[in-house]
Amino acid sequence: MKSMINKPTLDMHGMDQEYGRLAVLEFISDNIKMKNKEIVIVHGVGKGILRKMVLDLLRKHKDVLEYHMDFYNPGSTNVKLKID
Repeated sequence: MKSMINKPTLDMHGMDQEYGRLAVLEFISDNIKMKNKEIVIVHGVGKGILRKMVLDLLRKHKDVLEYHMDFYNPGSTNVKLKID
């Protein structure tokens, strides 16, 4: 995957786990509807609480083909979605 430039991006700074989980699910759903194959989720570094929640959610989501943390920014994760 390429960098996050020109990709839809969800910035989760300031969100708690509950709100963040809902925001990620809605963000994925919206981008599938818009046929965006690649998105970026910015969860921050911090204590890793949001990152862990995001990675767990992505691992289980049926419409996520692959994901990986950005090499240059460990506070963000690049996601590739399954588009019909």
